[in-house]
Amino acid sequence: MSLPNWLSLGRIMLIPVFMVALLGNISHGDLIAVVVFSVAAATDSLDGYLARSRQSITTVGKLLDPLADKLLISAALISLVELDRVAAWVAMVIIAREFAVTGLRLIAATQDVVISASVWGKVKTTVQVAAIIALIVDDPPHTVTTVLVACAVAVTIWSGIEYFIAGRDILREPA
Repeated sequence: MSLPNWLSLGRIMLIPVFMVALLGNISHGDLIAVVVFSVAAATDSLDGYLARSRQSITTVGKLLDPLADKLLISAALISLVELDRVAAWVAMVIIAREFAVTGLRLIAATQDVVISASVWGKVKTTVQVAAIIALIVDDPPHTVTTVLVACAVAVTIWSGIEYFIAGRDILREPA
């Protein structure tokens, strides 16, 4: 197991800590949650950078890294819905897009095609992380947070459309 893979695994292990801090009745829970979430989100960039710079991109990493990302974002959104800080439809649009693109990647993998993260996919992740952090610290959300959440939904939808347009030939070919 390489260091980037350990970072992805660490991101997954931080999810329950994040959720307990955010949902539990503990002193300074929101502050702890935003710090844990921020650290977990930062490991996403760090593990990718390390994997590329050390030329240690592995099959496990190709699976573990996006899984960790999707689990972190989904857990955060579901927790924020539970706290009534974000509308359930917002969480569902974002989570549904994540599963749809993952499905596309799985279909591509059966054809020995790797669908790498696009520029819009990276923008989407950045805006989603910023929106989640804003939703944690800005309770109740002000206009800036609401606009950021709207941007996250828009970029999420756009990046999903982009992946499916780029992958349309993969979907046409028999597996």
